[in-house]
Amino acid sequence: MTPAQTVDRVLLVAAAALLLIAGALVLYRVWRGPSMLDRAMALDVCAALMIAGIGVRSALSRDSFYFPAMLVLAFLGFTGSVGIARFIAVRDRAPDQPRSRKGRR
Repeated sequence: MTPAQTVDRVLLVAAAALLLIAGALVLYRVWRGPSMLDRAMALDVCAALMIAGIGVRSALSRDSFYFPAMLVLAFLGFTGSVGIARFIAVRDRAPDQPRSRKGRR
């Protein structure tokens, strides 16, 4: 193994270790809350960590097979975040706050 390959391997293993630590912290935030918005943001970060983990796995194996899966996960994470944000925005609206014109029929 050349020195460049050794450095590459060490950096990828370090990245995987940091992703595991970040994943544990995100799971703690999902568990503790305190609000629904905190939990939603933590789940969005969890999706990003999964994508990064797949990227590290792809780099370690030197295989580009996982790139379409990363793209699909990114799209699902984005649409899920938008859906959760809309749900929370509607749920957390004050009762005396009037609806926008788009919401009226």
